[in-house]
Amino acid sequence: MLPIFTLPAFFALLMSFAIATAPSRAQDDERTAAAWVIADSTTGFVLDSQNANRQVQIGSITKIATAMVVLDWAKARGEDLGQSATVPQTVNVLNSPNSIGLRAGDSITLRDALYAALLQSDNEAAETLAAHVGAKLGGGKTEKDAVIFFVAQMNALARKLGMKGTRFLNPHGLDDLEKKLPYSTAGDVALLTNYAVSQTGFAFYTSQRERKIAWRTAGGESQSYLLKNTNELVGADGVDGVKTGTTRKAGACVVISSAKPPDSKQVGDEHVIIPRRLTVVVLGAPSRFIVAKSLLARGWSLLDEWARAGRPMNVRKSGASR
Repeated sequence: MLPIFTLPAFFALLMSFAIATAPSRAQDDERTAAAWVIADSTTGFVLDSQNANRQVQIGSITKIATAMVVLDWAKARGEDLGQSATVPQTVNVLNSPNSIGLRAGDSITLRDALYAALLQSDNEAAETLAAHVGAKLGGGKTEKDAVIFFVAQMNALARKLGMKGTRFLNPHGLDDLEKKLPYSTAGDVALLTNYAVSQTGFAFYTSQRERKIAWRTAGGESQSYLLKNTNELVGADGVDGVKTGTTRKAGACVVISSAKPPDSKQVGDEHVIIPRRLTVVVLGAPSRFIVAKSLLARGWSLLDEWARAGRPMNVRKSGASR
């Protein structure tokens, strides 16, 4: 005879099954991901990883570098992000979904283009940023030349940060436009992200769940759009950024940054404040948000364990970089 369950017992059984299978699902998805990294954002110390140095496509995660070149340029030159940029003709060859409807000849502020590129991963906005800033930096006479010059600045930033396994080919991350493939690694993306989230401006952009932007069409008409952050984890578990990415070659990718209240300790006469912030990079994982959330939970435990050991930089958790 089959066992008979009362309703409370039946629901208890269902709950125990859900609790037992959820971690297993996340762990299975972790193993099938192309690569992932959990790192301390402040020091860059890698707490755990899988295929951290494997070169893969990263899709729109590329736009983190795009944004940082723009923000670094604006800061260094004292440029106003409220200045208008014209959407270049080069957007006509992107063959992308054009999520917000920007067209060549339209005019948008750099600030709103940054929001569009970072929150809703708009490729036309990223191309616009590259063409405008590339031209300002002296990158040739044509829009195409300006974009190429801008991408050279992205690669210069990568070299500066020690991203040895990275090659950017464009400002948006599409990987079917050139004969060559852009590539990076989970470890390199962590380096880039740690740098980006240390900058207040960037961190503010990617922490927004939504943002209304506006622009003018080539014909002079006013347009507006309510952007929705593609990063589903923003706003939960201390997550305040940073970026998603998806292409056919890259698969589903996400990078998140999360903070908890800092540690503090007395060192001699000084009271030292130690930030607690994690960077989690997940590349090529269909269930990217499930994997990222699972890795984040593990990351906090690993961070606390590392802190108790005195935060040594010359050791690595057993199994890291597997």
